[in-house]
Amino acid sequence: MFPQRLQDGYRAFVEGSLPRERERFEELAATGQKPEIMVIGCCDSRVSPEVIFDARPGELFVVRNVANLVPPYETGGEYHGTSAALEFAVQALRVKHIVVLGHGRCGGIRAYADDESQPLSSGDFIGKWINLVTPAANELGKRSGSETLDHYAERLAFASVGKTLENLMTFPCVNILAGRGKLQLHGAYFDVFSGALKIRNPETGLFHAAIEEIPGRVSLMRAEGV
Repeated sequence: MFPQRLQDGYRAFVEGSLPRERERFEELAATGQKPEIMVIGCCDSRVSPEVIFDARPGELFVVRNVANLVPPYETGGEYHGTSAALEFAVQALRVKHIVVLGHGRCGGIRAYADDESQPLSSGDFIGKWINLVTPAANELGKRSGSETLDHYAERLAFASVGKTLENLMTFPCVNILAGRGKLQLHGAYFDVFSGALKIRNPETGLFHAAIEEIPGRVSLMRAEGV
């Protein structure tokens, strides 16, 4: 049976959002999508780019996978879902921006960071995929004895975003357009607990708050023990 939650959600959409966006959908259907921004995010159900950035239909081209990773350019193997989405966004849609959106409490990043954790799955695919984090972990170095796992996992998430940006530049279509100034790459990080967004400085590699003051942030920080 089709999930009742989805049926209820669709009814709410039909009665609420759809009437407000009717002309928007009709325009998109007639002219096709023309998003200027691609977001590469994690498939974590708590981190929806459309929700975080309050996007309307047709504004974002989104690809999501475990730990918001992009492999280096290569044409071997059989299937390349993320690479195919990237190629479509850059070459067909001509997006002007690509945002790699990492996030806090990422299960994939934490599992990689924790030597004592169990594999995310006993299946065939996740372990190989999450090994894409290895270059970032090698550059970051091992966790010190005094550093908490949560802090190290956050630093690893930051480093992984940086490495993914480097991997993006190995794709000829990205490299050429970025070199011509027609495509910009960005890194960002969303904290699930506080709702804070951090944006990566491309020159220093450091992440800085997008908005200094978030409503209700004080109580959230106290609850988290900051």
